[in-house]
Amino acid sequence: MARQPTLTTTRLVLRPFALSDVHAVARLAGAREIAQYTLHIPHPYEPQMAETWIASHQGRFEDGKGLTLAVTLKDTGALIGAMGLGIDASNQTAELGYWIGVPYWGQGYATEAARAMVNHGFTTLRLHRIHASHLAPNTASGRVMRKLGMTQEGILREHVQKWQIRYDLVLYGLLRSEYPAAQIEIVEDDQTNRPRRD
Repeated sequence: MARQPTLTTTRLVLRPFALSDVHAVARLAGAREIAQYTLHIPHPYEPQMAETWIASHQGRFEDGKGLTLAVTLKDTGALIGAMGLGIDASNQTAELGYWIGVPYWGQGYATEAARAMVNHGFTTLRLHRIHASHLAPNTASGRVMRKLGMTQEGILREHVQKWQIRYDLVLYGLLRSEYPAAQIEIVEDDQTNRPRRD
């Protein structure tokens, strides 16, 4: 069985989810503020939903379709969110997706974790392109994408609907050749023999 990686940054550890995370995921992802601007997180969010979601990760990883890691605080081990890549191997591209629990907003954790995942995507998975999108009102997510060096590539007007409200979808993209090496904050990739990057 292929082992999902563990990525470490200055303040965070991105590790595979475990079934012991079910209740923390349900509590954090179950916040209305999280569901409001994410297309695939329902509200309310029940523990059984979290269990099913976590159980899907290993199979998607083994099939080369995705990598989803728990974002945890290095000093306490507390789960604070999720960071993932939905992979299109035939085109060497992936969609970046993430959420950070409301108590941990405004502290730079999303950007730090996303940089680690993007770096892993470009250096280890050898992706050519990583893209992401956000609902137009979710400007905080747009700031994260810009901090990663992503370029806004367009707006799909009234493209999606959440809770009977239509939203514009803002599109961002980043090529491996554009990724600034200076932004790399990843410290180690625990599950491979690749060189440590400080």
